[in-house]
Parts: sequence; structure tokens; C-alpha cells
Amino acid sequence: MGSMISYKRPDGQTVNAYLARPKAIDNAPAIVVIQEWWGLNDQIKAVADKLAGAGYQALVPDLYRGKLALEENEANHLMNGLDFGDAAGQDIRGAVQYLKAEGSSKVGITGFCMGGALTLLSSVFVPESDATVIWYGYPPLEYIDATKIKAPVLGHWALHDDVFAIAGVDELEKQLAAASVPFTFFRYDAKHAFANEEADTKNLAYLKYDASAAELAWTRTMAFFRENL
Repeated sequence: MGSMISYKRPDGQTVNAYLARPKAIDNAPAIVVIQEWWGLNDQIKAVADKLAGAGYQALVPDLYRGKLALEENEANHLMNGLDFGDAAGQDIRGAVQYLKAEGSSKVGITGFCMGGALTLLSSVFVPESDATVIWYGYPPLEYIDATKIKAPVLGHWALHDDVFAIAGVDELEKQLAAASVPFTFFRYDAKHAFANEEADTKNLAYLKYDASAAELAWTRTMAFFRENL
């Protein structure tokens, strides 16, 4: 359904990305999809295909510039080498600007795990975005200036998350409320990466796919994007 394209960042550098297009492209709303720490793999491309099937243009920037991780230590190495501020303010902002220039009147952002953290950062750094859906990930909260977040935020969080503690979600909720950000958070009786169908294949104790939680979160996500895009 999709193909690789390239677009320009605000600073002029080029980024490759996977673009999945819906059947009716004209003025279709768009969503930038942010990878997990594994990279631009088939699983995240399938998420973009799913969104395209629902009528959205879905663009996945290649934040790792062609590198993929299969093992936890590789993923950790690639994630630690990523400049989060640059990824949010340049790669992701450039993706949103590209989609708007291509004719999408509204563009949302969604991301998972590391991509969830980047999605939250992008809600601060990308003023052009129109809606944000975060899946179980947040950056250090001192990097979040909630007063700069203007678009509505939906968050899906795992109560038994050993990667992103739920206590941080509670703190984030306070920051967003204090800044009058329009947001809705849902907490699921699940582990980290509960919406990733491949989570169990990684053989990592802290990852667990939960089909029912994933389905509920996706239903809520689609309703949120329909309302805001």
C-alpha cells in the first residue's frame, strides 16, 4: 500500500519516509507515525497501512536513517544515539509541513514507546500539528513546556509499564491540566507495548501484547482522529 518518499526538514536536510496513501487522496487528512525504538520496520509500516485503510495519508519518518534493530541492545544503542529535540523539531515538524504542503488540511501525530515520547515532544515543538495520540511513552518531563501545546492530546498508558512508570503519567497529567491543555488519558491493565502484535516475539519480560487493550485503544484513537482531523 505504501512506498518510500523523501521530504525536506525546516533546515533543508532530506529525510526518507514511508508513505501509505488512502484510496481517496484528495485533501485527505494525514497522520505522522513515529516508530518504536526498533526503527522503521514492517510492524510500524503496517500501522501506517492501517491508517491509510481508514482514509488517512500516513507518513513514517526514518528517524534512524536506514538502521533497524532486532535485539534490545541494538534498539537501545540506536535510541540513545538519537537527538530527540532534533527529531521532534526537524524530522517530525518537517513531516507535518510536507503533508500540509501536499494538500492535507489537518495533520495529526501518533507514536509508540520511544515514538510516544517523541509524539509528546512534538506537541510542544510542532505548532502546525492538529492532534496528538501518545502510546505508552514520555520524555523527561522537564522538557515539556505544556503552555506551548495547543492541539488536543490523547494518551494510552499501561498500568504495569516497566519502561515508562505510570507515576510519570500522573505527573504529566497535572502539568497538562495546569496549562489548560485539552487532553484525555486512558490507562490500561497491561504491560508496555500492549498494542504491538510483535511484542511477544521479542522475548522480553516487560513487553506483552494485549489484543483487547489494543483494540479498545485503536477504537478510541480512530474516534479521536475523526473528531479532530
